Amino acid sequence: MADLLPQLVSALILGLLGGGHCLGMCGGLMGALTLAIPREQRSRRLRLLAAYNLGRIFSYACAGLLIGLLGWAVINSPGAMLLRVVAALLLISMGLYLAGWWSGLTRIEGLGRWLWRFIQPIASRLLPVSSTPRALLLGALWGWLPCGLVYSTLLWAASQGNAWYSGLLMLAFGVGTWPVLLATGLAAGRTHALLRRRSVRVAGGLLVIVFGLWTLPGPHQHWLMGH
Repeated sequence: MADLLPQLVSALILGLLGGGHCLGMCGGLMGALTLAIPREQRSRRLRLLAAYNLGRIFSYACAGLLIGLLGWAVINSPGAMLLRVVAALLLISMGLYLAGWWSGLTRIEGLGRWLWRFIQPIASRLLPVSSTPRALLLGALWGWLPCGLVYSTLLWAASQGNAWYSGLLMLAFGVGTWPVLLATGLAAGRTHALLRRRSVRVAGGLLVIVFGLWTLPGPHQHWLMGH
């Protein structure tokens, strides 16, 4: 489990610093969710928003668990080395994206649009949200929204070759996205401003790139493990 700690930290950073992208993808829904809360339910706004985000994070973890099973099958085959290389390159790409140096990562969002066509009508029927279970279900459905950052993290998580590890990585990623999407008022403004600072994004991006380089198969890993 100790070997998983660097990856968990990396997943948390990906979610936290990817909050700007999350606002672009889910910010509109969060606004609609808040405005759609009936007047008599406004005092429960925080509870409903928390339930929505819990459902979304649960979907990420389930997706990680499912794709982790696929990764387990591949990791025990001749394609294991290729999967690890692809995962490392995706991790480096995510670091470049977080640092603001390359945004090509978002091009893979089209992969999930066919699935979203079936999910979106169901999710739309849950609005307006008037109860915690309804918000939880809406979040669980919205967690499958096509997102390049989520897809790349999923493929990277699959390279662990362990379904439980993949699920934990996606859980950490989801927790990282929580502050930006859940925070409200002045605290949200400060959190968003901090995460958008150039120095913070570059530092986080560089850290993720280092994790990506470490993931690449090679003699450097034997040296690091030996020390």
